[in-house]
Amino acid sequence: MSVERVAQRAEAQFQDTLDSLCSYLRHPAISSKPERASDVLALANRVAHDLRELGLESTVHELPDALPLVSAHWMLAPGRPTLLVYGHLDLQPADEPEWETPPHEPTRRGERLFGRGAADDMGGWVSHLAAIRAWLDEDGSLPCNLRLIIEGEEEIGSPNLERYMDAWPEVFEADAMVLTDCENPAPDVPGLTVSLRGLCELELVVDALSADVHSGLWGGMVPDAGLALMRLIDRLTDEDGRLKVGRVAIDDARRVAGTKVPIGEPEIRAGARLLDGVPPLPNRDKSSAEWLWWQPAMTVIATSFAPPEKKKNALRRRASAILSLRAAPGQSTADLSSVVTEALMKDPPFGVHVNVRPHGSPGEGWLYTPRGPAFPAADRAYLATWGRPLVQVGIGGSIPFVALFGRRFGDKPLILNGVMDPATTAHGPNESLHLGTFAKSIQANVRLYDELGRALGAP
Repeated sequence: MSVERVAQRAEAQFQDTLDSLCSYLRHPAISSKPERASDVLALANRVAHDLRELGLESTVHELPDALPLVSAHWMLAPGRPTLLVYGHLDLQPADEPEWETPPHEPTRRGERLFGRGAADDMGGWVSHLAAIRAWLDEDGSLPCNLRLIIEGEEEIGSPNLERYMDAWPEVFEADAMVLTDCENPAPDVPGLTVSLRGLCELELVVDALSADVHSGLWGGMVPDAGLALMRLIDRLTDEDGRLKVGRVAIDDARRVAGTKVPIGEPEIRAGARLLDGVPPLPNRDKSSAEWLWWQPAMTVIATSFAPPEKKKNALRRRASAILSLRAAPGQSTADLSSVVTEALMKDPPFGVHVNVRPHGSPGEGWLYTPRGPAFPAADRAYLATWGRPLVQVGIGGSIPFVALFGRRFGDKPLILNGVMDPATTAHGPNESLHLGTFAKSIQANVRLYDELGRALGAP
């Protein structure tokens, strides 16, 4: 079969693919740092050039006050469906002192390649470039028409992606879409992401005094705003430290599916970098998957408490915190914010004044039901490569571009996959790509193009 010859070709080219990935990773294309904008543009130009060398037509699109977006296409299969593949080339900063290898010099250790962006998301879209190359080198054509979108702003929330969609709608036209920025439950378990949590922030402010006063003179007689702040935050959580307000009911199908996902203590301990002796939170009556993907959560991400070098023996007039809330898929951020605000405003401790206000812009979650022939086709591609079909999973985080694609192209099959796994530590120090996962993803992409080309038929 042609597809098997192409798969063998991709396997033979794996080292070349890995070399190309490493060359991209050496670009510090950090979108959140204005001084790195030239690096983002340089990488975009490099990728567009390589795509043209591969045999695709490619363009670097630019808009005012936006970082670039690369588009490419191969549209030489008349009567065949068109697949769009999305990825992003921009990176998170890599300033953490815990890096054990240079973050922008990819380093192989055993079965993992370390470097910022190795899995999030360079490895994701490079796995598609490898599949495209194998098809064109072996067969001279692709089994479906193909479009690529490689964005330069995903790590800052894709603020201009919809502007690009409006300015160049033709480069987004497709019959099915593969979005390559997601995680697998384990290196040997392929994941199909079908839900994301939403994200919003609240600023909690506690006022007790009109000015700071001496703690020796007044301590024990007037309220401590800091203690009141801690009591308010504590009332939102249960005995395990989880958010106890705003929880949602989960249908039986998802509840059962969650019990089959391999997220046990070893995976949690390794992926979350737990210290020795610190256990994961107990599951109680829910699976790890449900807690991580389908229930709301809260994190205290900032407070007004002074660092040690700015301490003073005073009762502070005010204390504040910013609470990051993850809304369950299908739960609006407005509803979750309302429930949390109501709990915080009720019966203020010590009679202090409490104010809760939105902080920043919310991002809604995403809940998707895979339907139609594209998904059995994807299962066949993964079964042939991984030995098992895709496992439907969620992501506890929030990815703005996914909600945008869902809103703009919700009538299309949206296949969310990627090359990350629980040990990747995306956005953290020592980000890495499991090379076995990377190799299998390339092979799955080879077969995915063939399966979708036949399953979706003529557009």
